[in-house]
Amino acid sequence: MSIITLTTDFGTKDHFVGAVKGTIYSELPNARIVDISHQISPFNITETAYILKNAYKSFPDGSIHIIGVDSELNEENKHIALKLDNHFFICPDNGVISLLASAIKPEKIVEINIHDRVKSSFPVLDVFVKVACHIARGGKLEVIGKIIPDFKQLVELQPTVSPDSSTIYGNIIYVDNYGNSISNIHEKLFQEIGKGRNFEVIANKYAFSKIYSKYSEFIDFSLPKDQRQKDGSRLALFNSANYLEISMYRSNLNTVGGAASLLGLNYRDLIQIKFSS
Repeated sequence: MSIITLTTDFGTKDHFVGAVKGTIYSELPNARIVDISHQISPFNITETAYILKNAYKSFPDGSIHIIGVDSELNEENKHIALKLDNHFFICPDNGVISLLASAIKPEKIVEINIHDRVKSSFPVLDVFVKVACHIARGGKLEVIGKIIPDFKQLVELQPTVSPDSSTIYGNIIYVDNYGNSISNIHEKLFQEIGKGRNFEVIANKYAFSKIYSKYSEFIDFSLPKDQRQKDGSRLALFNSANYLEISMYRSNLNTVGGAASLLGLNYRDLIQIKFSS
């Protein structure tokens, strides 16, 4: 039985997540359900894509991923199901897939058309679950939808490079549980444009001349503990997903704070990397 994952902005206070899981188990008692996240900021497609992009590849091929963010059906927000990178995705056609896997061509995409058979005011529960269970039983996509050539494309919040390759411009796309501010600048782009040149990262009014590869690299362990960098010191690093992140060392939102709160780096804020000529 395929794994079914859930990524939503429902939170965990209300009944929504429990109802979705209960409906899946009612149709497939032996289903395996994994929560990726239910704490997506409401309607935040960019955040959804960032989280799912860095999670889905850890699941086995054939896994089924339900995306319940901005999922209300309307004329401009159809529902789609697709097979991409040997995984299945069921989601609104709101551009999230284009942000999730822009460089990967889907094997097949269908526009879900079972709505006339399913009375629904809660599409993730009533429609997406039925599609997921159909796929989990080995059903074909064509049975629950009509084949379409492509999904909606979103190009907002993509990093850009100045014409003379002196500067990369990016944006904060996600603030994590530690208050770290994560940009859309990937290490690969940094290497391709920088070509080993000296640089300065500018985030708000703060500048960084070094990018670390892990948090502990920031600490000089040869120094006595009382002389080392303190908790709450700011740093830039390429995180485990290889995106440029501005952080506070050992940040804790309840004590030392995080980059988002202390440095004022929030969703959509500008971040730059300026290279020396």
